[in-house]
Amino acid sequence: MGLIAKPLGWLLSQLYLVINNYGLTLIIFTIIFKFCLYPLYKKQIVSSTKMAEVQPKMMEIQRKYADDKEKQNEKMMELYKQEGFNPMGGCLPLLIQMPIIMALFMLLRNPLAYTTSDSMIFAVHEAFLWIHDLTQPDLWILPIAAGITSFVSFHQSQQQQTALDSKGGANSSAAMMKMMKYVYPVIIVWMGRSFPAGLTLYWFISTATQIGFNMHLNKLRRMMRAEAEVKKEKKA
Repeated sequence: MGLIAKPLGWLLSQLYLVINNYGLTLIIFTIIFKFCLYPLYKKQIVSSTKMAEVQPKMMEIQRKYADDKEKQNEKMMELYKQEGFNPMGGCLPLLIQMPIIMALFMLLRNPLAYTTSDSMIFAVHEAFLWIHDLTQPDLWILPIAAGITSFVSFHQSQQQQTALDSKGGANSSAAMMKMMKYVYPVIIVWMGRSFPAGLTLYWFISTATQIGFNMHLNKLRRMMRAEAEVKKEKKA
């Protein structure tokens, strides 16, 4: 993770030299980071939507060739080719994101370990708005704000998953998602009260940006479904 955290630390220090305010630097750095990952979020949405469309056909093949695994695999490959669908398409973006996000978490939890600029020694201790020192925890305002945005973002994800489950015929995760919608934000608030305020600020801005992404990607999903329905009507 350090190999990824160090270039991110360099970018953070360069932005600070331009902006000269560590709190604003964190906000702009987070937004840049999120927009760089946007293509991966989009790829996940496209893949999951396509998966929901293809899943009924996959289930039909599994039922039809339940006793012939070789034939089942052959038919699955034919289906993937016919639909232009890669079953690993949704996993790859996630695998790429995770080490980057973990490295960023490491950087913002201990920025001086991954930056070499002398200016950052004092920058990380700067005050920002009501926060006297961004290396110290903010006990209430930022953690609660991060918890609220996490709840909204998780609620959006739950709605997306519910729509996919209804499309694909699966709903086994619904109860878990419903429970986590309330548990997850509480965990974020609890963790945010112990993390450096700079890290909690990142989480709040990152999740708020993700809410905007989710709204846009939901619109993209609806457009994809509408196009799929039109194609079905034409085939019929």
